[in-house]
Amino acid sequence: MPTLVPTPKIWMNGKLVNWDDAKVHVLTHTLHYGTGVFEGIRAYETAEGPAVFRLTEHIERLFRSAHILGMEIPFTVQQIIDATKETVASTGLPGCYIRPIAYYGYGEMGLNTLPCSVDVAIACWPWGAYLGDDAMTKGVRMKISSWKRLDHNMLPPAAKTVANYANSSLAKVEALKAGYDEAILLNNEGLVSECTGENLFVVRGGSVITPPLSAGALEGITQASVITILEDLGYKVDKGNIARSDLYIAEEIFCVGTAAEVSAINSVDDRKVPCPGPIAKQVAETYGKAVRGQIPKYKHWCELAK
Repeated sequence: MPTLVPTPKIWMNGKLVNWDDAKVHVLTHTLHYGTGVFEGIRAYETAEGPAVFRLTEHIERLFRSAHILGMEIPFTVQQIIDATKETVASTGLPGCYIRPIAYYGYGEMGLNTLPCSVDVAIACWPWGAYLGDDAMTKGVRMKISSWKRLDHNMLPPAAKTVANYANSSLAKVEALKAGYDEAILLNNEGLVSECTGENLFVVRGGSVITPPLSAGALEGITQASVITILEDLGYKVDKGNIARSDLYIAEEIFCVGTAAEVSAINSVDDRKVPCPGPIAKQVAETYGKAVRGQIPKYKHWCELAK
């Protein structure tokens, strides 16, 4: 698994501070109640310098997540976009992983968030392939988790909240302890939702299917990018329900996400899946060029950090 490597600065509430000085109090509200929202974003090395992939869309989703929670972020979308670029530039790195987070801070305790202040931080660090450097060529081993994906009326799966990822963490650790690389979560109806931090794509009969939001999947930005790439390559993409058994007999399966990028899946519950499949290979190759600003029609997805 990728390790955390410190960079010089972290942006906190309007200014850059030294990495070691980016601290919060032990009674910070979100630490106790999980009521924060966050994003995972990547900046890539391009011919024109480091560029953040779909930065505006990520920050807009951060604000949508906050709105779902009833959280008022004390900055504008543009201010957080500018702060993200500033933080990336401060690292001096050609590319990095980026973590913006908005959270209820110190000063109030209890379940009522209304009196709480909202703090915002943005950190960057170098981070390699989340599921391993050979995740595309050799594929990853998947396990159907015993943990179910959150229901829409329990916690909102459409929001990228801190609390939701306790669900993902339980599933991830269960899979790792059982000897697998990653987990797939089903919803309460037994339909495929998503992985612990990635959206799924399943190929059946030459068509590509990805679970809909109604199944509990997060509306992924990498997912949306991959759908565009697939359609531009001439494939039909449907958002539709996928049963557990569909995974066992799929022609190919791949998962996508900011951290995982495009990763092929070689088995589900020890049922082998053809890997790497031709569609996944095409998508991975195109996506890898797109995020680095090498394909003109996707270049608008890459926002230069400086």
